[in-house]
Amino acid sequence: MANIKEALGTSTAITITLNSLASSATAGREATAIDNSSNLFLDALVTAILKIGAGTPANDKCAYVYAYGSEDGTNYTDNATGSDAAITLRDPTCLRLVAVVPMPSASVTYKAVFSIAQAFGGALPRKWGIVIRNYCGISLDSSGNSASYSGVYATSA
Repeated sequence: MANIKEALGTSTAITITLNSLASSATAGREATAIDNSSNLFLDALVTAILKIGAGTPANDKCAYVYAYGSEDGTNYTDNATGSDAAITLRDPTCLRLVAVVPMPSASVTYKAVFSIAQAFGGALPRKWGIVIRNYCGISLDSSGNSASYSGVYATSA
C-alpha cells in the first residue's frame, strides 16, 4: 500500500509592487492573481518579505495580509481585480485576513509564511491572490520587499 505524503512545488515569485508602499489604514497593494486551474495545488504556502524604512513605527505597527479568490476565474473577492494594483479596502472587507506581520522596529526586514487554503475553508480557489496593507506608520523600504509561494500537493510513495 502506498503512503500519501505532502509535497511542495518550486518557489515562485508573486507579482506585487511592494517597494515604497505607504502606511495606510485603508489602502494597500494587490498582487496579480495566481492561476491554479492547471496545477490544482491543494494549498499554497506564501512567504512575504517586508522591510520598513527609517523612522518611528506607529499606528498598529504591522502589515495585514489578505487573500482574495475567484471560483470562476473572473469575479474576485470584494473589489480585487486580479492585477498588481493599488487597492482601497472596503470597510468591512470581504477579503480574508490570512496574516498579521508585526513590524515594531524601523529599518528591519520581517518575514512571514502562511497558508492560503485555510482562508477559504481548506480549498484553494481556481484563481487567488494576496493583498498587503502596510499600517506600521512608515513606508516600506524602496527595495527588498517581495512575496513568493510554493504550491502544496499530495504524492504517493
